Amino acid sequence: QVQLVESGGGLVQPGGSLRLSCAASRSITSFFAMGWYRQAPGKQRELVAVIHIGGTNYADSVKGRFIISRDNDKNTVFLQMNSLKPEDTAVYFCSGSGTSRTYWGQGTQVTVSS
Repeated sequence: QVQLVESGGGLVQPGGSLRLSCAASRSITSFFAMGWYRQAPGKQRELVAVIHIGGTNYADSVKGRFIISRDNDKNTVFLQMNSLKPEDTAVYFCSGSGTSRTYWGQGTQVTVSS
């Protein structure tokens, strides 16, 4: 059973920064893509950023503010979030896409508020 564990969420003021981490229970090189999604209250889960062998992709709403990266030695994926806005408030989920299924973490809450 693969486990993905997110951490790093919290309360931050508008304009602030947070760094989310996603630790995997197996080598992240075994996934062909790893990503971050978010879900705000009353809204559908949406893709924030993904990292794969071809590079990275971002939602338009976070381009230039968020950076996804990975540390293969630590089996960890990161999401650096800068210039945070109230509309970034959501539960952030880590995902790992394997050959037969996608795995999900339990989520970490990010709240952007003054």
